Amino acid sequence: MKPQDKDHSLTRLLDAINTKGEGRTVTFREMLDQIGENAITPFILVIAVLMVSPLSGIPGTPTVSALIIFTMTVQALSGRKRLWLPEALLRQKIRVRYLQRAVRWLRAPCAFLDHHSQRRLAFLTVGPMRWVTLGVCALIPLTWPLLELLPMVTSFGAATIALLVFGLFTRDGVYVLWGYTVIALTGLTAMSLI
Repeated sequence: MKPQDKDHSLTRLLDAINTKGEGRTVTFREMLDQIGENAITPFILVIAVLMVSPLSGIPGTPTVSALIIFTMTVQALSGRKRLWLPEALLRQKIRVRYLQRAVRWLRAPCAFLDHHSQRRLAFLTVGPMRWVTLGVCALIPLTWPLLELLPMVTSFGAATIALLVFGLFTRDGVYVLWGYTVIALTGLTAMSLI
């Protein structure tokens, strides 16, 4: 990753959410405070990346994460600059040890993505394509509450959102293309099973 893109890295986001480790639990409000209320896209990215980890296997986590991602993407689509979440979602807690374990698990893959990110095919990350991608990111988690009974299945959808939003976050259209490729492959697989 080029030096000027250092602030737009997954590693920096992991560092931000991993600093809250004093108590036994951490709330989404505390994680949001670390990232910044004006950072809608980075917070969507953080939630999606965390759902790729074993955290997605904790009962209730996929549903809460789906609500948060949907709420945030709709706000991003509406042009809202300052993030708002219902108090009930902000109060939701995650055990610090689970969060820290997830962050450790994600370090290597996130560092790999950061290292291989640069500004490419930027037209896929701005203007109408940005809105289309955010719309797709709003739709994907709508199935998570139903899929929660199947352990770790929601991680596939979360990985897709993470690729799409990471592409928007870093202005790297290659990651956006990868996200759409995963969606296409998933659709083809589902159709072949019907």
